[in-house]
Amino acid sequence: MNDAAAASDPAPVNDLRAGPGGPVGGAGPVTNLGPAQLGQLALARGSVDHVTDRRQDADWVAAAWRDPRTRVLVLADGEAPVSDAGELVFVPPAQAPEGIRVLLGIDTAAVAYFAVLVDQQVDGPGQLPAGARTAGLRQVGAQLTDRDAGLLTEAVALANWHSTHTHCPRCGALTKPAAAGHTRICPVDGSEHFPRVDPAVIMLVLDPGDRALLARNRRWPERRVSILAGFVEPGESVEQAVAREVGEEVGIAVREVRYLGSQPWPMPRSLMLGFAAEAAGNLELRVDAEEIAEAAWYTRDELRAAVASGQLRLPPSVSIARRILESWYGSRLPG
Repeated sequence: MNDAAAASDPAPVNDLRAGPGGPVGGAGPVTNLGPAQLGQLALARGSVDHVTDRRQDADWVAAAWRDPRTRVLVLADGEAPVSDAGELVFVPPAQAPEGIRVLLGIDTAAVAYFAVLVDQQVDGPGQLPAGARTAGLRQVGAQLTDRDAGLLTEAVALANWHSTHTHCPRCGALTKPAAAGHTRICPVDGSEHFPRVDPAVIMLVLDPGDRALLARNRRWPERRVSILAGFVEPGESVEQAVAREVGEEVGIAVREVRYLGSQPWPMPRSLMLGFAAEAAGNLELRVDAEEIAEAAWYTRDELRAAVASGQLRLPPSVSIARRILESWYGSRLPG
């Protein structure tokens, strides 16, 4: 669930170990971990008001679209125009192409922001503004401002939902966007359908000696590793999902599951819920035969040396996985 492309960290790393006064790099049991110690996560930012109360007001939405101050983000295949300075490039409504219009929100100056979702295969990205290139969240999410990161994350999430939920699950009829792009309505049976979000747990597992567990998914290239992750199944709590996924993937039992923070990951529609947990009992790793190719325990020194030498590649800083791992480490890791 985590990408290993290079990206810079958008904010200082905070030590996950909640005990005050503990030296960075020293042992810290999972039982002392506190929630929300990750700082501001790259894709969990934003500064505009989503104006949810305006989405059903067709007259207000139409007036906002006609306002020449309104800014429009054109999104095609998950990518938007970005300037050389690393900022989103917007166009006025009069220059926006045809596509699904989505109201993203308004800022403190009452400027409205929309996204227009175009079909890459049918319409292409359109004419790019001078000096702009197209990029997605994996490439630029960590470098964007709070406003731009929030706008692009929301736009990508809604674009992925619209592209995969075009028909009514009840009768199969083609649905139509409504509520300024935040719902779809079936014209046959009148049912209303809302964007889908899939909760997923992602967890740093530490042994009693404070070693971190990293693994490589079989679908990933050689050397790429991350902390464990998996989707929450129907009928289970997130704590149960953490224990189940760790047990299934590497054969380790865990205890002291602690919530750390969350971040949307709309590639295509996940909400990543970050946890830390302590391994209990037998520490022998037994990877499954299907999803995990290899796994190992690492001290801080071992991990730093492996990353610096190129033996291991870590997730990018746009991911919650990197932030959790570096918080345990105590500072930014090389690479």
